[in-house]
Amino acid sequence: MRLWSLHPSYLDRQWLLAVWREGLLAQKVLQNRTKGYKNHPQLIRFRAHPNPIGAIGYYLSEIVTEATKRWYVFDASKIEKCYPVQDIAVTTGQISYEKSHLRRKLLVRNPERIPLLESSPIRLHPSFSLIEGEIEDWEIV
Repeated sequence: MRLWSLHPSYLDRQWLLAVWREGLLAQKVLQNRTKGYKNHPQLIRFRAHPNPIGAIGYYLSEIVTEATKRWYVFDASKIEKCYPVQDIAVTTGQISYEKSHLRRKLLVRNPERIPLLESSPIRLHPSFSLIEGEIEDWEIV
């Protein structure tokens, strides 16, 4: 499961579809509606949010927004709660790690998307706000 902190506009088609599916799974996990993935490290930051279901809902709504811009049809009715919530902090080290991770993947699969990723400054998913720091403790490097 990878719930990117980077803006979804950087993701290629495969990653956008994957983050949608994984985000829906995360929503089920946060609602205690599944047996698997309960301790997945990517969920730590959503669980720590004062409104975990609202936070994952807002996260998913922005994925739908990006998909719609690309003429994909994602069923937004699958999102439990959808409204802006308090931002989740993400560290500069985490963003740097995610950017290099995505770049490696795009080099193999969709190198034409790399110039978007090289733009400066890097854009975050709207659910997140940037703070100084190393790679997040929950990240598996």
